[in-house]
Amino acid sequence: MNVPSALFKPFTSDKLTLSNRIVMAPMTRGFSPEGVPGPEVVEYYRRRAAGGVGLIITEGTGINHPSSISGASIPLFHGEESLQGWANVVKAVHEAGGKIMPQLWHVGTARRSGDLPNAEAEPVGPSGISMAGESERQPLSEDEIRGLIEAFAQAAADAQRIGFDGIELHGAHGYLIDQFFWEHTNRRTDKYGGDLTQRTRFAVEVIEACRAAVGPDFPIVLRFSQWKMGNYDARLVETSEQLEQFLAPLTAAGVDIFHCSTRRFWLPEFDGSELNLAGWTQKISGKPAISVGSVGLEAEFVDRANENQGTGDAHLDQLNEKMENHEFDLIALGRVLLSDPEWPNKVREGRQSEIVPFTVEALKTL
Repeated sequence: MNVPSALFKPFTSDKLTLSNRIVMAPMTRGFSPEGVPGPEVVEYYRRRAAGGVGLIITEGTGINHPSSISGASIPLFHGEESLQGWANVVKAVHEAGGKIMPQLWHVGTARRSGDLPNAEAEPVGPSGISMAGESERQPLSEDEIRGLIEAFAQAAADAQRIGFDGIELHGAHGYLIDQFFWEHTNRRTDKYGGDLTQRTRFAVEVIEACRAAVGPDFPIVLRFSQWKMGNYDARLVETSEQLEQFLAPLTAAGVDIFHCSTRRFWLPEFDGSELNLAGWTQKISGKPAISVGSVGLEAEFVDRANENQGTGDAHLDQLNEKMENHEFDLIALGRVLLSDPEWPNKVREGRQSEIVPFTVEALKTL
């Protein structure tokens, strides 16, 4: 196999310069007791930067809201101790030659009542409806929405203050921001509900508040998806025209890069074109786009029980062709970087035979 040269070309946009096109995808790990990333987490991210990743996007981190996350060992992005832990991560990644952004996260009604770290906090969502379509609580009030927007903005400001290279807002997979996007979970009749364009209003105000908090030059990435956790057939849009309606207000609000989450990067998004979701997003918005989805893997995205998911270099020729054709700008890798932090360097140096393939054991440690 040839070295996929397009992966290793430098990336430059108006606010971000990277040594190559490889992004570490955000992956929830749950190794931060009491929400504090410690020395093991520092080393986990440092090793991936040293292994040749151009940009690391951290696992989802909880913004300062009682029900933002679901799990006592999910890292927080507020509080002196947690932010100091993240500052240590940033320092180590930068010293290893990488760049890094935190993924700012609120799980919305994907959280269950009684979940830690705040067992007394109830799930919240635009209409109080779970992903299964069940009514769990009253819809968020406009005052509550303003508080959530402020929490995202504060996290953005803190990210900039402690030295991160930008932020990613988690607007995918059926979590809070995505619950506003999706008609099945957003049945509001006020300014935060309505048609596809109107359902972007919450995200638009989050983006605008983050931009006001960090100024004009700090990159803001938005991750979005069609599919939801537990519903892989869900779709926000059915056509490229609808995608344009969705992207226009988000682009105008100040998104610098779109991170388009798909399960398999090689699959076309709409009939009549080979472009995937990132390809269409780049074409429509004019903004750089990150693609993602099973790079280096042969097994199904959801087949975590599969002990061996390939040799670690599956689909690289296809990926290189799409990147050479400028269909998207960056590619995010997930599980292959859990099993082998040196994956980028090994591929760049033509050492594919040395790649450690992904197995479920990689999920058990950092």
